[in-house]
Amino acid sequence: MQSPRVTRRAFLKGSAAGIGITVAPLGSKAFAALFESRVTAPQEQWASHSGARFRIDAISKVSGAKVFARDIRARDMPGWPERQSHAMLLKATRADRRYRGFDLSVLDASLQPDRIVTANDLQRDGLGFPQSHGPDPLLPEGQTPLFLGHPVAVLIWHDFAHYRAAKNALQFRDDLILYGEHTGEVKRPPYGSFRYVRVGGDTPYAPDVFSSLKDTDLFPAIKNRRPVWPDSPSLNGDIGEQGVYHAQRMQEALDAPQEDWEVFSATYTTPYIEPAALEPDNGNGWFDAETGTLHFVVATQCPFEAAHEAAQMVEGSRFGVTQLNVHPGYTVGYGSKDHNIFVYYAVIAALYGEGHPVRLANDRYEQFQSGIKRHPFDMDYQLAVDRNNLKFQIFRAHMDVNGGGRANYSASVAAVGATAAQSVYYLPQSDLATTAYPSRAVEAGSMRGYGTLQTMAATEMMVDELAERLGVDAMTLRRANLLEAGMKNTQGAIPGGAIRVGEMLDKAEQHPLWKDRDARRDRRQADDLDHLYGTGFAITQKDFGTGAEAPMASIEFDADGHITLRQISIDMGTGAATSQAIIVADYLGRAADEIKTGETDWPELELQTSGNPYTIKQQEQDQSSQNPRWTPKLASASSASNSAYYASHATREAARLIFRHGLWPAALSLWRQGIYGGQANPYVLRIEDARWIEGHLTANGMTPLPMAKLAAKAHDLGLITGASVHGFNRWSWASAEFPLGDEPSRVPLDAVAVKYGDGADDAKRGLMAAHGYHLLDRANVQYPDTQLNNAHVTYYSPVATLVDLRVNKGSGDVEILEHYSWVECGKPIVPELVKGQLEGGIAMGIGHALLENMPLYEDGPGNGSWNFNRYQLPLARHCAVWNQGSEILPPLSETDPAKGMGEVVMIPIVGAIVNALAHATGQRFRDLPVTPERIKEALHG
Repeated sequence: MQSPRVTRRAFLKGSAAGIGITVAPLGSKAFAALFESRVTAPQEQWASHSGARFRIDAISKVSGAKVFARDIRARDMPGWPERQSHAMLLKATRADRRYRGFDLSVLDASLQPDRIVTANDLQRDGLGFPQSHGPDPLLPEGQTPLFLGHPVAVLIWHDFAHYRAAKNALQFRDDLILYGEHTGEVKRPPYGSFRYVRVGGDTPYAPDVFSSLKDTDLFPAIKNRRPVWPDSPSLNGDIGEQGVYHAQRMQEALDAPQEDWEVFSATYTTPYIEPAALEPDNGNGWFDAETGTLHFVVATQCPFEAAHEAAQMVEGSRFGVTQLNVHPGYTVGYGSKDHNIFVYYAVIAALYGEGHPVRLANDRYEQFQSGIKRHPFDMDYQLAVDRNNLKFQIFRAHMDVNGGGRANYSASVAAVGATAAQSVYYLPQSDLATTAYPSRAVEAGSMRGYGTLQTMAATEMMVDELAERLGVDAMTLRRANLLEAGMKNTQGAIPGGAIRVGEMLDKAEQHPLWKDRDARRDRRQADDLDHLYGTGFAITQKDFGTGAEAPMASIEFDADGHITLRQISIDMGTGAATSQAIIVADYLGRAADEIKTGETDWPELELQTSGNPYTIKQQEQDQSSQNPRWTPKLASASSASNSAYYASHATREAARLIFRHGLWPAALSLWRQGIYGGQANPYVLRIEDARWIEGHLTANGMTPLPMAKLAAKAHDLGLITGASVHGFNRWSWASAEFPLGDEPSRVPLDAVAVKYGDGADDAKRGLMAAHGYHLLDRANVQYPDTQLNNAHVTYYSPVATLVDLRVNKGSGDVEILEHYSWVECGKPIVPELVKGQLEGGIAMGIGHALLENMPLYEDGPGNGSWNFNRYQLPLARHCAVWNQGSEILPPLSETDPAKGMGEVVMIPIVGAIVNALAHATGQRFRDLPVTPERIKEALHG
């Protein structure tokens, strides 16, 4: 069997040799006059001691003042030349013939580009795109395009009028690209192929016979571009062969089931979907040849990756770049910019700007043509259930995933989709196989749901239909098979914490929409002969995080108590800036006064990395971790619903350190000495008794102290007044000992640097010589075992949704009348943001289930003619906006962590809609979207 080649969200060592990297967000001090006041409100306006009054950026949003990278022009950037150049990508719209060049003779001489960049230029000048975005970012002549819309050249104009006129003349023409002989589509091997086999023990809590976590994931041989598994596997073979042996035994049991088993088999397909991000892909850069400095403004969810991969691109090129200044936007509006190749086209445009700043920005037609898409899935499901006790016995799911023309994250999306397919159910035996294939479609990549939307919605459709076949209530079948705390998932890992999906079933079962569904349907249909009515339910739980999360945060306060927070995460519209600022209040008494997101310059931590956190061997990790500056991964992108839990971990731990080693000792000093002195003597003061009341700190009856007094005292005593931290999570947190206080303290971090107050003595000041911080040497670091990569997930958030709808008998149109959802996300940081995520996610799910789709190939977006005039997004009238409700389950205690839920909220609505359509029409739909045409065909033949 082949070795795994998973490279999800992994990138190389943090800096390119010889190239300095500075990341200055548009909201940093350097740009405060232009941007800061236009984006975030003062803390006293938006925050209160009880939480957030409104989002930190709410005023700028509603007043139209919010700044995206797309809004920036050269004149806005201090030190840049004011004259703005503009660029566009010239693309091939066929993928079955050799590319022979292009012809711009349609443009008269005055409109010809001032500079044209082709593959020959990149090769001559030593510029190489990141390997993960290859091959052939600009198609060389003589080769067949890999996909529809494959760029062949960058065209640059030095004034807007000529650019606009030329682009209008060039757009939508098929005669610009010259083609040679017919070759057919380029044949390539799969982007990735994986299999996850589990055979549980005698009980759900007994050791597994075989599983990914206990043993191994499975990887096939690839022959003729297809996965091939051993024909006659043996238990005496290698560990991979043993896994295939167990999978074959499952298939045999499904083919010849026991007498009291019911085996359900079905295939499901999902659509090819446009993310429709508010902000199309864009970048604006200027190369200052005199200083060797490349500046660029970029829209990205992962500014760290963009900066470091851009540095690697230009390293060794003829341009002699010595400094890279990256300016990520305050926010990314919203999504579709994780691991996106467009950033690097913008870098190319800047380098060839001939001294001019160059802006490369998609219009909406171009965004359809080249933006990342959601992967279409073809799924073949089989589920065996014991008719006597309604227990699931074997689940087999084999999936083909269309990744489009570039690999992007297709292998990972396929893997994540497969490992999520079990949804909320315990499966004693499972065989989940998945393969991501290349095609000539526009590339698919990281989009909300990340494969789990496709597979879990199908699972809920399957379970609902299976209940009907068995003649039992769908809630009864679900309850008989719920995954409970301590049980294992399909990889053999035990999910973290309590599992509360049973509570959601109880609530849904008692909701009027469900209790009265049959009587309500029959009554309505008797009164309304033009429509069919139905109610459906679905419940799912999705992982949050990537299995290699690396959050960073820095918090410090000045002598006046002004609190500043720096965070590596970036706000994609989720409200991350608001929630991260609020978290600070748990330990510092109030929200941060100032927050900077998208920060990737952390010299005070001096981090180093090597290898791939997903494929690293245990021995390599053990050896590397002896270096106190090494970490398995430097930084996380903002993705995978990772802000509420993972980003918050870094913020919370930094705040905790500052409180424990700064504010608390300062409080003790004030209560024992000075104007408050002596009051503490009769009492025992413990840090666990500390409480913030209306922004004042008290403990055990002590005089409440305001932050300003505490901050002044902490600075006066030279205590810790700032902390920068880094964490690493591989389905469990790394931890290490650091010299904090009198004895080493073990904290769930792998790098800590601290700042001492203004009154620190010379010795402490000397320790802060490097970047203004004292970098602490860690000891006895403990990283999660590398075998935990095979867990694939341990953190879950569940959501359940009920939908009530009606179907027009004549037109097949579906109208959603009402929906209600339940969310379990631990202790929410800002409940209103959770509700906002839920409402937006439900709208996206409605689009996925009923409305959104595109052709994959020549008639699809790759031909450059698609826009919202042809693509139906869900509108208010589709979403029952005035008849929607939701409930956030209360946390079990105040100590519950916040859970990521930005993706799971859009999933159960899909299954609930399809199940409601079955309740209304008596027909089962397995291909999405369920369009009026498909409904009419099912009703009328």
